[in-house]
Amino acid sequence: MAIEIAIETPLQDDVRGLVKELNDTLLELTPPEHCSHMTVEQMSDNDTTVFIARDNGLAIGCGALKRHDGAVGEVKRMYTRPSHRGQKIGAGIVERIEALARNEGLKRLVLETGDRHPAAWTVYERAGFSRCGPVLDYPDSGWSVFYEKSLA
Repeated sequence: MAIEIAIETPLQDDVRGLVKELNDTLLELTPPEHCSHMTVEQMSDNDTTVFIARDNGLAIGCGALKRHDGAVGEVKRMYTRPSHRGQKIGAGIVERIEALARNEGLKRLVLETGDRHPAAWTVYERAGFSRCGPVLDYPDSGWSVFYEKSLA
């Protein structure tokens, strides 16, 4: 069975577990004061749409689109379980986020990722994102790498 990616509520036990894994992974690479975690409760807000990747029902990846003023969308909470990396799941989630953003008329996608996440950089760069300076209200710290993509 193929991996399926769908919009789902993050307020499910298995998705909570997936987000906990994501947070734990980020905290291994980045000091807590430089992590910008969204809780699953924040992810369930109306301004955010969450995509979950499932393999035979098992939640194995996630990503979200958070909308900001000025027709800007932010790619958030991107994660694929280690057991499923290398299968282009992150790329599939980014494609879905971008398609939704374009459909809603957003003009630009931005994101913040860590300075120790080269696999994530590859996903974003292959999807047409370019490195840029700090976006939204993120501080300019050595722990962060920023990307943007024009949808205009």
